[in-house]
Amino acid sequence: MKYSLIIIFCSFIFKSYSQEKDLNYFIDKAKNNSPLLKDLSYQMQSNAIDSLLYIATYKPQIAVNASVNYAPIVSGYGYDNAISNGQTVSGLVGVNKKILNGTVYKTQAENFKFIKQALQVTRKIAIKDLNKAIITQYIAASGTLEQIKYNEKIEKLVQNESLILKKLTQNSVYKQTDYLIFASTVKQQEFLVLQLQQQYQNDVSILNYLSGEIDDNLTTLKKPEISLQSIQKAEKNIFIKQFEIDSLKIQAQNKIIDAAYKPQFSLLADAGYLSSIAITPYKNFGFSVGAGLTIPLYDGGQRTLNHQKSTIALETNAAYKTNFKKKYKQQLIMLNKQLQQLDELNNQLQSQLKIVEALIQAHKKLLVTGDAQITEYVLALGNLITINNSISQNSILRLQLINEINYWNLNE
Repeated sequence: MKYSLIIIFCSFIFKSYSQEKDLNYFIDKAKNNSPLLKDLSYQMQSNAIDSLLYIATYKPQIAVNASVNYAPIVSGYGYDNAISNGQTVSGLVGVNKKILNGTVYKTQAENFKFIKQALQVTRKIAIKDLNKAIITQYIAASGTLEQIKYNEKIEKLVQNESLILKKLTQNSVYKQTDYLIFASTVKQQEFLVLQLQQQYQNDVSILNYLSGEIDDNLTTLKKPEISLQSIQKAEKNIFIKQFEIDSLKIQAQNKIIDAAYKPQFSLLADAGYLSSIAITPYKNFGFSVGAGLTIPLYDGGQRTLNHQKSTIALETNAAYKTNFKKKYKQQLIMLNKQLQQLDELNNQLQSQLKIVEALIQAHKKLLVTGDAQITEYVLALGNLITINNSISQNSILRLQLINEINYWNLNE
């Protein structure tokens, strides 16, 4: 019974760890759960509806108006009957139709188009930001997992070596102090593995948090496949695109300002019943037609002032665009330089690793024959762990830099 419980517990732990997930899983979850992306999608739908609403204002507006009015004259006092007609009854169907100005319509259509493009760019940037955050955390978590795997191998190595050393100590080949020094190293390694396991659990928890998921299982992350992507031309960059769209929106706003000062023409018509009931009320069914024209003449100089505001907005946008281009180029230079430096460091670390691994192998052979210096062996093991952890950290930093470079270079 006791062994059955142990097997069940171990299989449960294995099952929890065996839930392998890759980077795309978390990216997809983050996109599906992001309220910002949903908000931007709704804004695009709302903009499409605003465009239809604008078109609808130029369609015939039909309304039914009915009224009854009675103005009595009491003892010779009351409204002038010539004006009030004493009483009136009306029931009319009215039609009002704005005559669509081609320039105004085209300008408003462009404005809605630019708003849509701006929202699309904003959404793409939001996706890029979300992807970057998920990838950054995924790299950190998977890097911790790689460190766990390596340090567990080292833990197994020192535990096996400790058993050998213990037997040799019992046979008086080594001193008791030598064994205790090595046993201390074993405990340190076990503690390091425990720290890394806890760190990994925290890393995965943060990853789930960023992707909007509630998941308590111990997940095994697949190794991320992240490579440096080809550099796109600066003018095609999505971040530059947003400045260009902002500029087009301001220019469209200028056209809308001008369009507001064009003559507005409308047609009016109604049909129905309108009567004072005083004379032949049964003959008061009829209709009327009319037209309206509005020509703006003077508004106190508002048109000029609004154009001046647009000019300032254009210049401000151009200044931000120029500044961004400079920082964009400098940032890429800096990131690529850091990537080159990490590659140089990795070459140095790999050279050191070969030497330390050769030293470890030599100490392992000397340990069996009783000729090993335990303090030197422990020191070599410490160097091996330090170098490998440095290589792991270097690898994580390299992937983070590639993620950062891809973030600025790619539009998707």
